[in-house]
Amino acid sequence: MFLSKIGIDLGTANTLVFVPKKGIVVNEPSVVAVTVEDNRVLAVGNEAKEMVGRTPEQIIAYRPMKDGVIADYRVTEAMLKYFIGKVSPRIRLTRPDVMMSTPAGVTSTERRAVVEATLKAGAKNAYIVKEPVLAAIGAGIPINSASGNMIINIGGGTSEVAVISLGGVVAAYSARVGGNRIDNAIAAYIKRKHGLSIGERTAEEVKVAIGSALPQIKESYTEIKGRDLLGGLPKTIRISSNDITEAIQDELLEIIAAVKKVLQETPPELAADVMDKGMVLSGGSALLRNLDKLITRSTGVPCYVADDPLLCVTKGTGIALENLEVYKRMALMK
Repeated sequence: MFLSKIGIDLGTANTLVFVPKKGIVVNEPSVVAVTVEDNRVLAVGNEAKEMVGRTPEQIIAYRPMKDGVIADYRVTEAMLKYFIGKVSPRIRLTRPDVMMSTPAGVTSTERRAVVEATLKAGAKNAYIVKEPVLAAIGAGIPINSASGNMIINIGGGTSEVAVISLGGVVAAYSARVGGNRIDNAIAAYIKRKHGLSIGERTAEEVKVAIGSALPQIKESYTEIKGRDLLGGLPKTIRISSNDITEAIQDELLEIIAAVKKVLQETPPELAADVMDKGMVLSGGSALLRNLDKLITRSTGVPCYVADDPLLCVTKGTGIALENLEVYKRMALMK
């Protein structure tokens, strides 16, 4: 097998890998397990995610990406090497070109760190493209037209909001709030209101099961198991969807503030286009129930969830890779 191009959506929560003609071949958590003593990598992806909250004191399992950027360079490099090695043959005649996504608001230093880590992990060339651009391509938005298109990409670490016209970003804002912050808010709320300590995996499961951006007349319920803070013993409580809505209000308000900020900075002609077409919502957190309705209600601009919102950025890397000459001018290349 000869692989010349690979697209990677290196997210705070999950990493997805796209191979031309094959589609998405890897979808694993961006989690690495390392030893405390010598910082040796023990497990990556699904295997490491299973260890979160269950490791002995000499091992830690954590995410080396924070808010969409590299927090631990060496461990991120090891993680990239694992994902590139998983889709390309052990004996490579040539190294592949790799296209990566980065948040719109990253600094040049943060962007350079992604390029260097990608090259050291085994890439021949690294192409870095802004995440909202790739999300828009993956969502099927005609970004090269002389018309304003607005994308809201809410991932694990960041919420990327951008207005795109003629293949370029006209107005953008990157808020460091996403699925992970929402999970933490749920865990903090349950701790504060019910005196129950739960882990991030449980908080995420609750969000997926009953989470909603708007209060519901017909509430959903789920049971949560955790450790009682008073007695220190295991305990089970029942929680409603409206409890979760209350828990995540601050994070949702931050996302809406980011959307409003970009709308305020958008030139009038493009703002009219956005009003006509509506905004497109992508990213894993776009799956939160009623989030599109909340954004529509708060801004007065229609908002729609993209098809397969979780896969938009990865699909975008795939389309951009297959049409590299067309999209090369919007990529930072090394």
